[in-house]
Amino acid sequence: MNQSSPSGRRAKCLGVHSIDHFALEVPDLEAARTFYTLFGLDVREKDGALELYTVGNPHRWAVLSKGGDAKRLRYLSFGIYPDEADAFAAHLDGCGVTRIAAPEGAETDGIWFAGFDGLPINVRVADKATPSEKSQFTFVSAPPGQSGAIPNSKAPKVHPRRLSHFAIFTTDVNAAIDFYEKTLGLRLSDKSEPAVAFLHGVHGSDHHLLALVLSDRRGMHHNSWDVGSVMELGLGGATMARAGYGPNWGVGQHVLGANYFYYVRDPWGSFSEYSADIDFIPHDVDWPAANHAPEDSMFLWGPDPFPEFIQNTEPAEA
Repeated sequence: MNQSSPSGRRAKCLGVHSIDHFALEVPDLEAARTFYTLFGLDVREKDGALELYTVGNPHRWAVLSKGGDAKRLRYLSFGIYPDEADAFAAHLDGCGVTRIAAPEGAETDGIWFAGFDGLPINVRVADKATPSEKSQFTFVSAPPGQSGAIPNSKAPKVHPRRLSHFAIFTTDVNAAIDFYEKTLGLRLSDKSEPAVAFLHGVHGSDHHLLALVLSDRRGMHHNSWDVGSVMELGLGGATMARAGYGPNWGVGQHVLGANYFYYVRDPWGSFSEYSADIDFIPHDVDWPAANHAPEDSMFLWGPDPFPEFIQNTEPAEA
């Protein structure tokens, strides 16, 4: 345990507190609207783009714009506390990052710089979107003598509560770990060399805010959304599968992070994940990061993933 500040922040530790939002280019905005609406998100149109919210939550989690004939990850934006803005600017300059202009159409506030593999990264003052304690998880069981059956005609709609984490492809997992630890103050939770790693925020976050997956180029592997039960996770996955999305992966339970999962393949070959009961790392806990064997890096139980699950479908940058 480390000394912490009264506000629940890790004392004397500069680091991002949240993923503020992510941005994608997609070939067809209507296909995106249909997919994410059925997934259970609140999809809103603004200035010719789509913005993703969760129902009842004012935070904007993503911006989707019209692009070419393939999906592309445009950038990632991270949130910091207001009193760290000047210190972060000096810190990033001290790290020798390359400052860049905001991508076309993106908001210009905060600091923009070239991340690992050239991925545009934005650091901005923002409210903490990542929870400061573990999210509630429920399991409802009918008592003896009562039916727990829910007719399909009365099945509830699934609405994720928030973005849990984001997974990107990278050309060198260990080098990317070093880069994002140095620049953003993220910390390693767990990894399995050379294929995957999971990083958390120092001010309290889920087991991972950012996941790194080995590829020959950058891109998005998946965006992950928190739900409160295995029922919601399975029901959401079934709803998407019945609508024709797939092939999908789940239901299962991961080893690293321990969350229950169901991955839905989107129209562009990447994934949106329903995630429930992921491990939480408080701001005053030093997590015992380790390098795990491949058999202990992916899932404890569930169906085997299909061969294309780790395929990067984004084109290489010109």
